[in-house]
Amino acid sequence: MFTSWKIYHLLFIRLLLILLTTGISFFLFQKGLVFTAVFGVLIIFILLVEMYFYVKQAFLLFDRTITSILQNDFTSDFSKHKSYENYSNVFKLYENLKNKQNEEVSKDIIYRSILNNIETGIIILQKQETDWNIFLMNDYFSKHFNVPKVSKWKYLKNQLPSLCEVIEEQDFQEIKTSLEIRVNQQDRQTFVLQTSRSEIYNQDYFIVLLDSIQNVIEKKEKEAWVNLMKVISHELLNSITPIRSLSQNLQDLVQQETISTEDLDDMKSSVATMLRRSDHLQQFVESYRKLAMLPSPKKEKTELLKMVKNSFQIMDPIFKIKQIEVINTIAFDHRLNVDIQQIEHVLINLLTNCIYALADTEKKRIIISAEIKEKRIFIKIIDNGKGIEKEIESKIFLPFFTTRKEGAGIGLTLSKSIVEAHGGYLAYKNDDGKTTFVICLVDN
Repeated sequence: MFTSWKIYHLLFIRLLLILLTTGISFFLFQKGLVFTAVFGVLIIFILLVEMYFYVKQAFLLFDRTITSILQNDFTSDFSKHKSYENYSNVFKLYENLKNKQNEEVSKDIIYRSILNNIETGIIILQKQETDWNIFLMNDYFSKHFNVPKVSKWKYLKNQLPSLCEVIEEQDFQEIKTSLEIRVNQQDRQTFVLQTSRSEIYNQDYFIVLLDSIQNVIEKKEKEAWVNLMKVISHELLNSITPIRSLSQNLQDLVQQETISTEDLDDMKSSVATMLRRSDHLQQFVESYRKLAMLPSPKKEKTELLKMVKNSFQIMDPIFKIKQIEVINTIAFDHRLNVDIQQIEHVLINLLTNCIYALADTEKKRIIISAEIKEKRIFIKIIDNGKGIEKEIESKIFLPFFTTRKEGAGIGLTLSKSIVEAHGGYLAYKNDDGKTTFVICLVDN
């Protein structure tokens, strides 16, 4: 039953009063007190009407509370009905759900605010039967593509047909590709399109992310410049700080009237230190100049095996001293259109890195292999050394970054630049504890 014992108690009192008044009115009528009996009947009528409205109000209040909960309408205020103590649990349920909805609304506002401040076009679609509705379109998407915040997929298709057609062709499945979109009647721009689909509480959602290639490049360039400036400023300060300190010390010494033998020794030591730091600084600048002024490759048809053997021949004396086993598994020969000196320089840099990585390994081994796929040739150099720590994997191609005291930190950066100048790429990966560098070159 919906009502509690208190409603029954109040109804019982009202019924008791009606029965009592009825009995008294009947008794008075028998005694001939007609007018008094009629007055008693009037009181009975009033009690019946009051009981009717009381019961109606109680059930209407209960029904209104339940209806509000079912319809997620939490605008009502039931605090003024506290006298209905029998409904206290229903009112508590209403208040709890109201508070939860307020929390969800607050979270929704925060999430939408975050999405609206992201410089990536975002659309979230929600499936309704066989059609898709636009659940959310962030401000960046709306402003960048000059699209009003429509609610239906068909309206968006009228605005951006090139985007919608790609999504429909893939039947609203996960996509990761690039496409060209004309923005504001201007030239077509290239965007990275990434989509995902998920089902939450029987609701089907499709998320579309669109990012301008230019924005991606700018972000990467900015990150690269920030990291580069950190390294350069660190390296410069490492030399300038001691030079300035020693210069100050020398200035104090030369201002003395007499210079003792001990002071003279200090001056000689300071000058020698300043010279060493200056040489280091000069080497650093020279390294930067090499990176900034990398000559364009002078390509010519070169045999792959010959290029690999030349690199091994140069490194062979060190391999023997370090007792490193070198295994060449390339079983075919192939002619590549490359700058032989530059690519040999890349191979020598990578082999040198392998030697340092194998320093603490008992059975030292370097394996080189190659394969041709999709008009590209992949040259792999693998060693069984300690590998590169996870924390620094993202920094290994950063200019001047090195973990070796005697290293300049430009070997991998220069190698990467050379390979990219050939239209390829240089990549690193860790497979089953083995360090692998992959040189990818266009096969033409």
